[in-house]
Amino acid sequence: MDSPITIHLGARARAHIAREGLSAADIAILPAAAGGPKGLILNGIDQWLFGAWLPGAPRERRLIGASIGAWRMAVSAMADPVAGHQRLAWHYAHQTYPDKPSAAYVSNTVRGLLDEVLGGHAHEVLAHPGHRVTAITARGTGPLAKAGGVRWRELAGFLAAAAGNAVSRARLAGALERVLFHDARDDSGWLRERFDALPARFVALGADNLRDALLASGSIPLVLQAVHDIAGAPPGAYWDGGLVDYHLHLPYWRDPGLVLYPHFTDRIVPGWLDKSLPWRRAGAGTHDPMLENLVLVAPSASFIARLPNAKLPDRNDFPHYGQDHAARIRDWMFAIGESERMAEALARWVERPDLNVVAPSLP
Repeated sequence: MDSPITIHLGARARAHIAREGLSAADIAILPAAAGGPKGLILNGIDQWLFGAWLPGAPRERRLIGASIGAWRMAVSAMADPVAGHQRLAWHYAHQTYPDKPSAAYVSNTVRGLLDEVLGGHAHEVLAHPGHRVTAITARGTGPLAKAGGVRWRELAGFLAAAAGNAVSRARLAGALERVLFHDARDDSGWLRERFDALPARFVALGADNLRDALLASGSIPLVLQAVHDIAGAPPGAYWDGGLVDYHLHLPYWRDPGLVLYPHFTDRIVPGWLDKSLPWRRAGAGTHDPMLENLVLVAPSASFIARLPNAKLPDRNDFPHYGQDHAARIRDWMFAIGESERMAEALARWVERPDLNVVAPSLP
């Protein structure tokens, strides 16, 4: 039977596994992409990783994510990560909205979702003995710094940002900067030296800003309201971290350990605005030193073909199913249940890594 997962290795990761195999103690960083409902397909892997495999080799690990990826990493640092991931998947899948909800309505709904997921556990995220969580957000600069929550100004600002980004990703720096809300015990040294054209700021996570940082990290422009006045952070409007780091094309090579990246696709797209620009794909057919120590795990085409509608859950399902919430929730929960097959396949592979079934290189 076809495997439900595909595995892709950077050159350094492949050499290490060929020489020594793969153990939980090797894993230093776990990234988690933005992507909304697509992230639900990793629920089974998340439960196995953080509930079974990684606890067997406790060490300091950096958990970094944007949007739903930041939420996944936050619950991974809870005292009971399995329950946290189950809670996140259930509440995310059971979101319901009226036809054409306002941005304020969606923001209030998502804020309530986060309250259900974090309720009584936020302090655990900040105090985990080994896990160091970072949530990526995008802060408006230039025209977007002056949008002031006015919809037409936001729309004009993001259209200008998209036009500039189409010419060069460096031009995105005129509209957005990445702000990383990080565990106060982690200096995020591997990210502080500039690695692309986007400026970065670093803000320590605390009890006073964790929820707002997570909400901002998932606040899709024009769909949700920007988050303002986050404690400890520079003033301004904060939006979805996927705008600047959609699939987290980060300088992983700076860490001597391995990076385990459960992802919903075998492609790494730097920013959300790069989705329709195939030449922006990380590597794009050439050697990419940023990915040398990466172990990327993604659902296989045959696995996806067996899901409802032969695709991953995504935001387009909201208009597709319309007000038939029960049908969408049924299909999303089915996909979440199927994700356990991905976890089982990954568990078998890490026990006896077979390089013969690994893709020739990262795409």
